[in-house]
Amino acid sequence: MSDLRERLVAAVGAAHVLDGADCLDLAHDEALGVGHGTPAYVVRPSSTAEVVAVVTAARETHTPLVARGAGTGLSGGANPPDGAVVVAFDRMTVIRAIDTTDHVAVVEPGVSVTQLDAAAREHGLTYPIRPGEQTASLGGTVATNAGGMHAVRYGVTRAHVVGLEAVLADGTVVRDGGRLAKVSSGYDLTQLLVGSEGTLALVTEVTVRLQPYLPVRRTVLAPFADLTTTTAAVARVVGSGLGPSLCEYLDDPTMDAICAAADLSLGIPDEVRAGADAYLVVELVGRRADRVEGDLVELAELLADAGAPDVYVLPEGSARRLVEAREQAFWTVKARGADEVVDVVVPRSAMAEFIGRARAIAERHGTRVLGCGHAGDGNVHFAVFGPGGDAHAAALDTTVHEVLAAGVGLGGAVSGEHGVGRAKAGAFAELTDPGALAAMRRVRAALDPEGLLNPGAGPV
Repeated sequence: MSDLRERLVAAVGAAHVLDGADCLDLAHDEALGVGHGTPAYVVRPSSTAEVVAVVTAARETHTPLVARGAGTGLSGGANPPDGAVVVAFDRMTVIRAIDTTDHVAVVEPGVSVTQLDAAAREHGLTYPIRPGEQTASLGGTVATNAGGMHAVRYGVTRAHVVGLEAVLADGTVVRDGGRLAKVSSGYDLTQLLVGSEGTLALVTEVTVRLQPYLPVRRTVLAPFADLTTTTAAVARVVGSGLGPSLCEYLDDPTMDAICAAADLSLGIPDEVRAGADAYLVVELVGRRADRVEGDLVELAELLADAGAPDVYVLPEGSARRLVEAREQAFWTVKARGADEVVDVVVPRSAMAEFIGRARAIAERHGTRVLGCGHAGDGNVHFAVFGPGGDAHAAALDTTVHEVLAAGVGLGGAVSGEHGVGRAKAGAFAELTDPGALAAMRRVRAALDPEGLLNPGAGPV
């Protein structure tokens, strides 16, 4: 161990090699119910060359490496095993370029989503990825292929990543892609690394697309009496050509919880609230107010025709607070004692059936599942509450596993944006197509034959 420390000190300097037992806050993300080990060290490199030196030291001493961004993940992907080295990227926070001609940004992995978007806004541009926690780092969002509420319009992280620099497990630095609108040359290493959760390489630079910032936004809230009507309305909204920037589903208990947490009253009559099983929150954006207002009228008519008893156009302040409260839903359910959070993605057409199956699973095991989600892309987020008592752990584990299996059985996947991490590694291995799983394992073995990069986490 002393040899490893000496190598790490030589790589990044003594001030940036921390004893793992003294900084356990850097040894986990925000996942509920996922354990973590005690790392040997936490190292804080400031350059690609230092990352190479860290990787080389780990390889030569056969030490596992776990990359860490801002620690906002929800699947235990940044939770190290005992004795590993955690590579924290909080010193690599330079925005190297905001390119207003090619409409891209080049950033180091420790730059946060908030920092990048603020820098882009100065040039009339935006980075539209909105994970629930916007202090998330670009490196972390690349690792998990993070999404968020704007995915219905803009897609998830991989839709915006056009180039990467990364360090492989043997210390090789690879660069792929760049400031290009398209490319058809060789294997797409960039997209292979996006979503790989630090199991194939350590990302040291990211090039992402930027979009024009659209300043006009209007938000509507529509209650619905049942799940089938709600999800049928989603299909009509997405297929309308209106291009919503968010289309969010919230069940009634979740709406109550986030409004209470934000001390937010939306002015919906009690009789409407009493008959609502779920709500849709839909936001339209644009460059000109008159065009957005015209689309807003069409959206309200569409939702009413789809079965909403009323449609509420929210004042700007209330709309902003509701969207912010929805972004903070994880913290709300955590404060209320949720035991686990899952983010299953299914085809939009299967959302109502999936949510119904999940509710039936919970009822059968004496647990509760409450939810919201990105209805526009079929990504359902459930907070799972165990029953307490002696049966708590078994009922909770069974509920989560059966909910994941139900989603996969309907043509979905165990995660839409949080990643597999350690929380869902077992379920992913069990529920994924065996041929696909074997191919992934061959890829991982080719790039990291010793299995030192984030062992026990990620898809394989």
